[in-house]
Amino acid sequence: MADTVGVRFREAGKVFYHDAAGFELTVGSRVVVGTARGEAVGRVVIAPDQVIVNESSQQADRTAVLRLASAEDIEKWDDLREKAKVDVQQARTMAAALALDLTISGGEYDLSGGQFTAYFTATQRPDYRILIRDLSQALGARVQMVQVGDRDRAKLADGVDICGERLCCSSWMTDFPSVSIRMAKEQDLPLNPQKISGVCGRLYCCLTFEYDDYKALRGTLPKVGAMLSTPAGEAKVTGIDFNREMVKLWLTEEREAVEVAAIDFKLQNGVTIRPMEIVRKVEGPLRTIVEDSEARAQPARSTTSRDRPAGRREAAPSRERPAGRRPARGRPAAGRDTPPPPAPSPPTAGPTEGGEPGQQQRKRRRRRGRGRGGGGSGPAPPATPPAGDGA
Repeated sequence: MADTVGVRFREAGKVFYHDAAGFELTVGSRVVVGTARGEAVGRVVIAPDQVIVNESSQQADRTAVLRLASAEDIEKWDDLREKAKVDVQQARTMAAALALDLTISGGEYDLSGGQFTAYFTATQRPDYRILIRDLSQALGARVQMVQVGDRDRAKLADGVDICGERLCCSSWMTDFPSVSIRMAKEQDLPLNPQKISGVCGRLYCCLTFEYDDYKALRGTLPKVGAMLSTPAGEAKVTGIDFNREMVKLWLTEEREAVEVAAIDFKLQNGVTIRPMEIVRKVEGPLRTIVEDSEARAQPARSTTSRDRPAGRREAAPSRERPAGRRPARGRPAAGRDTPPPPAPSPPTAGPTEGGEPGQQQRKRRRRRGRGRGGGGSGPAPPATPPAGDGA
């Protein structure tokens, strides 16, 4: 690829690759090259040592440079370009006289001046054979008609768009990018085709210039209408200003509109601003689970010796008999040889023999008191008379 150069024949035109054919060519050299529409004068824009293999290999019909353009070739080429502008006006007049449904956008001659190429746009394929015959007789050259699209028509016509600048396609763009209505939607532009279309009637090519930046920025920001959790409370996204990189919020609790820098939304799941879906669906249930687990992990605390301060332990109740007090006669002293009273048994269904256990114990105590003499209370019961004595 050391002998391949890139040549451009029109301002902001497509670059064609040709063999240098042994000429010492640099960027800016004027050369004469044979093309499909005859010989033409072009300018070298890519030197042999600057050619990229992938780009040059895509052009299969790569022809050789015929010669270096002389001063006469350059002067003749400029004169033919001026002559082509006048002949284009004549071709338009003849096409209107024939009532042909086409628009002639531009034209050009080859270096010899024997071939004229007219570029036109049309909704359908018109029958322009009569136009070719009449135009050939009027110009004295062979006429070739080439149909182009709306964007190519604007590129050939040149002009100024609504931005006040020269058309990008005529000033510096070499290829037409693929533009879709989705790009305008991503940039929050009006979806009215009349407001986002250029002089060619197609969508603005400049919609693709910053589309990647808008798409990357939108990926880090919440969508319009999303509910967020902010330090000021719950908020709703009402709009996004991409030029200033600001997000417009509406605080639902305070009923106030605020603006937040887009850099604060780079980490949506951080501690500053979080989507309400995370707060409601994730953090809410998790907070409930944590609170329940903490409540179960803390049982009712009982007062034990560990909870009392050191040196202030309560004295255990003493079982010793107070001094100067003796047990009643006929009753055993508590805590000596008498076993503790049995624990009360649960009541059984129906009466038992001898009455309740408490009554039986009281009867036994009375009997023991009477046997000791004076242990009981009240007068002694009268003696039972012997059986044989009568009244």
